[in-house]
Amino acid sequence: MAAKKSPMERFNDTGEGVEIWWDSSPLVFESWKKQRIKSKPLEKRDEEEELLDRYYISDKPMEQMFRGVTTNPPLSGAVIKDDPAFWREWAIEKKRQNPAASTHEIWWMTYKEVVKRGAEKYLGVFRASDYQRGFISGQVDPRDYENEEAMKKQALELASLSNNVMIKIPGTEQGVKVLRFLTSRGIATNCTLAYVLPQFATVAQAVKEGMEEAQRNGVDLTLWRSVITSMTGRYEAQGNFQKESGELGIELSETDIRWSSIAMFQKAINYMEENGYPSKMLICSMRNGPVVDGKTRLWHFEKLAGANAVFTCPPKYITQVDEIGVDIEFDKDGWKEPIPEDVLEKLMKFQYFREAYDPRGLEPPQFNTHPATIETAKQFSAATDEMENFVADSINNARIKSRAATTVSL
Repeated sequence: MAAKKSPMERFNDTGEGVEIWWDSSPLVFESWKKQRIKSKPLEKRDEEEELLDRYYISDKPMEQMFRGVTTNPPLSGAVIKDDPAFWREWAIEKKRQNPAASTHEIWWMTYKEVVKRGAEKYLGVFRASDYQRGFISGQVDPRDYENEEAMKKQALELASLSNNVMIKIPGTEQGVKVLRFLTSRGIATNCTLAYVLPQFATVAQAVKEGMEEAQRNGVDLTLWRSVITSMTGRYEAQGNFQKESGELGIELSETDIRWSSIAMFQKAINYMEENGYPSKMLICSMRNGPVVDGKTRLWHFEKLAGANAVFTCPPKYITQVDEIGVDIEFDKDGWKEPIPEDVLEKLMKFQYFREAYDPRGLEPPQFNTHPATIETAKQFSAATDEMENFVADSINNARIKSRAATTVSL
């Protein structure tokens, strides 16, 4: 008898173009899996283990649900927190091998090792899919989101780690140029820190131009792919909706705000297809809700079911879907449902939405000052600082212990 499919699996079945990605390092999958199994009653644990085994199958990669991976500094930092003793010793050993290296350089070596080890976990999918699936996104230092040359250098180093490392570049004015450059070199990219249609459109055009340059120059594009990330929940929560709502005297419900990001993502998918762009849209930072008739819904899934898009899901959201979505049916044409006219009319009164919904609503310099860009860059930079501080503390503590041991021996 075939195993009963989970809500995640049922959503995955809504369209051939639907791709579910794991939004965390592959290195923490087993820890999450064990915790989730342990959270179940004893009589349910075998069933839960069987289910989660279908999400990631190392020896049968094309049978697993996850088709790729996205990471960012907080998620990479979670790898270190998952096994701090191992990474502490790893950083110390790297310093021993490279005594002249700065703390920043040792941190960068550590970060690249996290990416490289994660990439190895998905090489099976990568090879079995003829290099179209199984990518893992490695992000450049978020503290350099306005530094074009620094991002280029970091990107080339990350790309050298493994053929299935897709370089994650911010959708800033400088980042757009880096995305074009990397594409012209046949390097796979994922545009991050992107929230609005003007960014998606500008990045898509830059990627297309980079691809055409690569073709003119005879660059091998076999290992190339492009996705453009819509940081959906961050657009909803980290922008000017609340501020403008007070100024306009218009109250937006959770339903209205959820429709704003869904409508924009639907439009982005159509925009890519209508203009012949080679990039595929990717949605991240999805949230559960809204509450409809007293029941929590999953609109980021329900209203986008069947779409030709990547859905990258962190462990927490996967668990929410599997718990909330038990009685929810996903319509394969869900993504085609238009935004209600009265909701669109209300949203169009907000400059924050009008700029986001128009492909020409913002110019590249404004991408850098978008409130969601500023807030997300700040959070990612803080997470990167935390990783670097871990490396610094590890090295400094080892140095102190070494000095103490030398003093005692004397």
